[in-house]
Amino acid sequence: MERFKGYVLDLDGTIYRGPYLMPGAREVVAELRKRGCKIVFLSNKAIQTRVDYAEKLTRLGIPATPEDVINSSLVTVDYLRREQPDARLYIIGEPPLIKEALNAGLRLARQPEETDIVVVSFDRTFHYGKLRFAYNAIMKGARIIATNADRTCPVEGGEELPDAASIIAALKALTDKEPELILGKPSPRVLEMATSRMGLKPSECLMVGDRLETDIVMGKAAGMKTALVLTGVTRREQLEASDVKPDYVLDSVAELIEGA
Repeated sequence: MERFKGYVLDLDGTIYRGPYLMPGAREVVAELRKRGCKIVFLSNKAIQTRVDYAEKLTRLGIPATPEDVINSSLVTVDYLRREQPDARLYIIGEPPLIKEALNAGLRLARQPEETDIVVVSFDRTFHYGKLRFAYNAIMKGARIIATNADRTCPVEGGEELPDAASIIAALKALTDKEPELILGKPSPRVLEMATSRMGLKPSECLMVGDRLETDIVMGKAAGMKTALVLTGVTRREQLEASDVKPDYVLDSVAELIEGA
């Protein structure tokens, strides 16, 4: 494997699974940093803050700060702050996403008729009242954007919870409308933010993840080399049957520094 100046490392299924660090992950990150490589960690979940991710990594033996982490809530809020700063939002999501929006100076709508954008994300507290508010807002002209469209939301212990895709499907069934934008993986905005943080060109970076349809597709679209690890969602038989082909296939993230 060739060496890169920057590494974009997916978290769930690549660096850790639930509360457990993947074998070799700590050593890989330490070695890459020793070589002077830049690293950004990625998560498509918006149910935890970047502070939470950094604290978890540090607790597992990989020192990290919130600035080392990019998640879908950050990408979504960054887009809204730059492109729709005056929009009034109704957020179907959990407190970390709402907090990120408020900290960025964005405004929340109190009534459906004053809502400009409905933001859809993972939400373990989703209920009929939220669906009704969103339905009324959309029927009165509100746009829809989503932090992601994942089919499952893995959390601590490997449990998978209801996802953004289910909420998007419910809204489409009621309103016949879908999100105009999906701002988490595999949106190009994710890796644009990552390369900007590192101050590197896409061609100087390697995208490492466990999902063909998000991590690998996104990396290729951004002009990065890609590495699929087989410790997460994608299995070898799925890879063999897929038209999406990563540049490297690794049994685990530990192989990143073997021979490189």
